[in-house]
Amino acid sequence: MLKRISVISTMMLLSACASFYEGTYDYNRHFEEGNLDQALKTLRSNTLYNRKHAQFLSYLNNGLLLSVMGRYDESNSYFEKAYLFGEDYRMNYAREAASYLTNPTVTIYRGEDHEHLMLLYYKALNFLKMERYEEALVECRRLNIRLLQLSDRYNSPERYRRDAFIHNLMGIIYQASKDWNNAFIAYRNALEIYEEDYVRLFNVHPPDQLKTDLLTAAWNTGFKDEFTFYKDQFGWNDFTVSQHPADLIFFWHNGLGPIKDEWSINFMIRRAGDSFIFYNEQLGLSFAFPVTSDDDRKALSSIEVFRVAFPRYVERLPLYTSARIMKDDSIYPLELTEDVNRIAFKSLQERMWLEFSKALIRVALKKAAEYSARKEDEGLGAVIGLVNAMTEKADTRNWQTLPHSILYTRVPLNEGNNTTRFSLRLPNGVEEERTFSYRAKEGQTLFHTFTSLEARTRGRY
Repeated sequence: MLKRISVISTMMLLSACASFYEGTYDYNRHFEEGNLDQALKTLRSNTLYNRKHAQFLSYLNNGLLLSVMGRYDESNSYFEKAYLFGEDYRMNYAREAASYLTNPTVTIYRGEDHEHLMLLYYKALNFLKMERYEEALVECRRLNIRLLQLSDRYNSPERYRRDAFIHNLMGIIYQASKDWNNAFIAYRNALEIYEEDYVRLFNVHPPDQLKTDLLTAAWNTGFKDEFTFYKDQFGWNDFTVSQHPADLIFFWHNGLGPIKDEWSINFMIRRAGDSFIFYNEQLGLSFAFPVTSDDDRKALSSIEVFRVAFPRYVERLPLYTSARIMKDDSIYPLELTEDVNRIAFKSLQERMWLEFSKALIRVALKKAAEYSARKEDEGLGAVIGLVNAMTEKADTRNWQTLPHSILYTRVPLNEGNNTTRFSLRLPNGVEEERTFSYRAKEGQTLFHTFTSLEARTRGRY
């Protein structure tokens, strides 16, 4: 009988330790392999995505998957639900309290800052592909509001608080609508953020295409002084604005963003007056918590060491290292404009001290409850101890189908039919080539996205 209980407990423990990626593995596998119809079916039948606590992620994944499938209106209906979720979200205090007695996965997932921005990027992109520029501009305004909220929330220059790519995107959309004044402002803001934040935080430099677009917007707005200023700043003394019948904006979504996984740390406890110090000498971590209750002091005094679980990101390296587009005799390299992978890592890193504090409080409360139960009934205390171990789990939820990075270029088109060759470079230097054709009207800006899901490693990570 005891052996049977032990086996059941082990199975339950293994189940409790499964990450969100493992719990949704079938969906992710179909998506990563490009089986989009089956991925959609699996997504909508997955029990984890159908629960209220992951509703936001369900909206996001439905929206992105439908966008990749070319079902843009359906995609936007889900992205709109995700956007409204972000606008209407209210903290459920009962769930928040429960998370301290179990784990944070019982709370409703609110989404990372960059996830709320990226959903509007996809929504605007869907409208652009349908040539509905006015509706894309509405998403621009929403993006601007979200960016202002992000900037107001965080004051430290070491935090991810401004998004250069989103400002660059707004400039591209304004330019496509021939709103040169707003395009110039957006491009100028993007350049500033790349230079002041992105180079330092993410090692992402301003794309040359952004510089070209900024100069073009300044020229077409009539800002001659600004045109000369930036031309000198870039060292482009021979630059002149080129006029083309039409344009192609080509976005390359390369690879897949990181997966949230779990890691754990063993902490020891020592008392210091009315406080207890939770510390790990190897990692140089130390947290002090005041404890006023005599029972809690006794409970914590009986503990020597305990395990605490925290979230971490695991990178998925893209298969392809670079890409370029060839048209006629010209080559247009795709430049990095957003490193989604590094932004995700940075966002989690910025709040790790909060994650540490919440996790330690959670474990301390659970241990205090176990101690109180043992005083009354040793068997009940043992059961609570087992449940505590089984439920000690980090929150590993995230938007797992975001790209690893976004690269782009602008290609001049002729009126009528145009043929381009898109070349992807593998790590060994071999190039894979695809051909795309476009039919453009005079003054039109076309938008195209290419998504490559391949990674250098496969499996459950």
